[in-house]
Amino acid sequence: MDNAHRSDQSDSSGEVRGLSWGHNYLMCPPDYFGVFYEINPWMHTDIAPDRELAYEQWHNLVATIRKAGATVKTMEPVQGLPDLVFTANAGLVDGRRFIPSKFKYPERQPEVAYNNAWFHSHDYEAAEFSSDPALYFEGCGDAFIVGGQLVAGYGFRTELATHAVLARTLGVAVHSIKLIDPRLYHLDISFCPLDERHAIIAPPVWDRKSCEGLEQLIPEPLVLDLDEVLTFCANSVVVGKTIIMPHCPPRVGRILQRWGYEICVCPVTEFIKAGGGIRCLTLALDVSYQ
Repeated sequence: MDNAHRSDQSDSSGEVRGLSWGHNYLMCPPDYFGVFYEINPWMHTDIAPDRELAYEQWHNLVATIRKAGATVKTMEPVQGLPDLVFTANAGLVDGRRFIPSKFKYPERQPEVAYNNAWFHSHDYEAAEFSSDPALYFEGCGDAFIVGGQLVAGYGFRTELATHAVLARTLGVAVHSIKLIDPRLYHLDISFCPLDERHAIIAPPVWDRKSCEGLEQLIPEPLVLDLDEVLTFCANSVVVGKTIIMPHCPPRVGRILQRWGYEICVCPVTEFIKAGGGIRCLTLALDVSYQ
């Protein structure tokens, strides 16, 4: 799949149905959010997020998601765990089963106990995917269900060998995407499924071989260029026909509107200072791989 397949020329092929999931989210208030260490190229400890603005942006995002028709549940923030706010990285949800992440960096590893506790208290079954400590895996930051398959990223935070283990655990096929730009260290910064035919994708920041066969899962992609990817526009949440985006480049907006989507721009500038956008701040609880 290359830039010749850009969707500037594509028209909607019928009414937008949206995703079968994405109507129930877990989020964590940013009470203790900040940039206190550097584990990705966006993080600089000398560029502190505005805490009041971050709190305002987070609450605005919650209100926007609810207005779009989804529910939001929250977990308690924990002092000393500033990235707990990025709930997408907690793990994978499969019905009433929760598969916790194994974080690569020690700074985030203590989050696992708190994530597990929340899911246990809400009657989810914990299902550790592997006891191998070398198999790093960072949850929905690097994994999506698309057309009944797992589309998963690797290269910076998640190990390729993890994909086969997850595929067996979930009982699905997997399409692996190698990430090659360290600024886009999780797949959810360069990939966003929209419905059964459409997705926002960014092949310029993926290994070329990763794109082979992707058109079978995504017949009509919206292909981003690098400048568009770096706005975090792919790091968005989709609720039915509404796409909640941190920023919407003009060309991207025209295509999405042509496809029948309503775009809601919800800035999260303070969280991007830590390398996270709207998708990073949310974990879909209504996903099922069966």
